[in-house]
Amino acid sequence: MNIIAFPERDRWAELLARPVLEAKDIEGKVLPILHQVRTQGDAGIRELARRFDKTELTELAFSQKDIDDAAEKLDENLKEAIGQAYQNIYKFHQAQLQPAEKIETMPGVTCWRRSVGIEKVGIYIPGGSAPLFSTVLMLGIPAQIAGCKDIILCTPSDHPAILYAAKLVGVTKAFRIGGAQAIAALAYGTESVPKVYKIFGPGNQYVTTAKMLVSKEGVAIDMPAGPSEVAVYADDTAIPSFVAADLLSQAEHGPDSQVLLVSTSKKLLSSVNLTLSSQLDRLPRRDLAAQAIANSKAILLDSQEDAIDLLNQYAAEHLILSIANAETVSEKIINAGSIFLGNYTPESCGDYASGTNHTLPTNGYARAYSGVSVDSFVKKITVQHITETGIRNIGPTVEAMAEAESLEAHKKAVSIRLKSLL
Repeated sequence: MNIIAFPERDRWAELLARPVLEAKDIEGKVLPILHQVRTQGDAGIRELARRFDKTELTELAFSQKDIDDAAEKLDENLKEAIGQAYQNIYKFHQAQLQPAEKIETMPGVTCWRRSVGIEKVGIYIPGGSAPLFSTVLMLGIPAQIAGCKDIILCTPSDHPAILYAAKLVGVTKAFRIGGAQAIAALAYGTESVPKVYKIFGPGNQYVTTAKMLVSKEGVAIDMPAGPSEVAVYADDTAIPSFVAADLLSQAEHGPDSQVLLVSTSKKLLSSVNLTLSSQLDRLPRRDLAAQAIANSKAILLDSQEDAIDLLNQYAAEHLILSIANAETVSEKIINAGSIFLGNYTPESCGDYASGTNHTLPTNGYARAYSGVSVDSFVKKITVQHITETGIRNIGPTVEAMAEAESLEAHKKAVSIRLKSLL
C-alpha cells in the first residue's frame, strides 16, 4: 500500500475521493434497456438475455420445484451455517419492531404512529463468480419481519444456496433475470414479473444506474450505491496480520473496491504492508484483490483526533476500529455505515452472520443514509384522534394560525365544530 505521511488537511478531500464514474455514458446504455422492458415486457427481457448473456430464457420464473429441490443440492454444513446466520439476523432485526405508542399532546388530543409493511418489494441478487446468498438473507429477513405481502426475487444465478435462502425468507416469486433489465422488470412489471413499490439489492454500475433512473419515476430504492469499501483505523495494539486480512477481504470483491488504512503508528503501517503481500499471494482471487490494493491508501496521522476527523470526512461503508479504546472512539464516529470494534471483530462477520445488515451506504452516502433495516421495508403512518374536549383545547390555536395564513376554510373546519359544542 502507498503510505501517505501526515498530509495537510487541505489535501484530505483529494486523498479520500472515490473514483468518478462516467454517469452520462452509462445512462445512455441503460435507458434503452429500461425502454425495451417497459414496452416489450417478457419478450424484451428474453431478447436482452440473448444479446447480453447469450442465454435463451425459455422460462423466466424459477419453479416451486427448483426452489424446493435446492436444499438437497447443498452440503449439510452450509445449510447449518445458513440456518445459524438466519437466526442471528432475524433476532437482531426482530428487535427493531416498535409497538405504536399513543402520545396525548394535550388533553383530548392523541397522536400515534404505526408501521405498515410495504406490500410489494423487489430483491435483486447479482450473478457472477460469487453467489450472494447472504444478501438474500440480509434483504429477505427484514422484509419478512416487516410483513411485506409480496417479496419478488430477480437473479441471473441458479445457485442452490440462493434458492434455499429465498425459501427461508419467504420469497413469493423468483425470476431468472439479471442486469438492468431485472431492475426494469421490477419497476414496470411485465406479463410474468409483478411490479413492485421498492427495489433493493447490489449490482454493477449498470444495475445501480438503472435503480437511480427508475427512482426518478416514482419507484423507491434502498439507497444509492457504489463499489464496496472498508476503512481500518489501527494502532499499536492491532495485530498486523488481522488488519491485512480485513483489507484483503474487502479488496477481493473486485478491482474497484475501496480500501483505506489509517494509523498514528508508522510501525503498524509497515508491518501491515509486509504481511499484506504474503497473504495476497495465497488468495484465489488475488488478481482482483491486487488491483484494489494497488489503488488503496495508508494514511499516517499525528493524533487520534485527526484520525477521527478524517474518518468522519471519508464516511466509510465499513469501519473497523482496531485500537485500544475502540468503543469510546466509536461514539465519536458520526459518519459510517457499520462499525466493527476490536481485534476480533472482522467485517466478514457482519457480512454474513453476526446479525447486523450488510446492505450499507457506500461512496460517502453514510453522511446521510443508514444501512438497510426493518424500517426500510415499512411505511410509517401517523394517526390522531381528537375528542370534544380536545377540539375545545386545540381549536383556538388552529383558528389563530389558519387566519394568520389567510386559509379561511381551514379555520372554518375547526370553528364549525366549536360552535356545535356551545
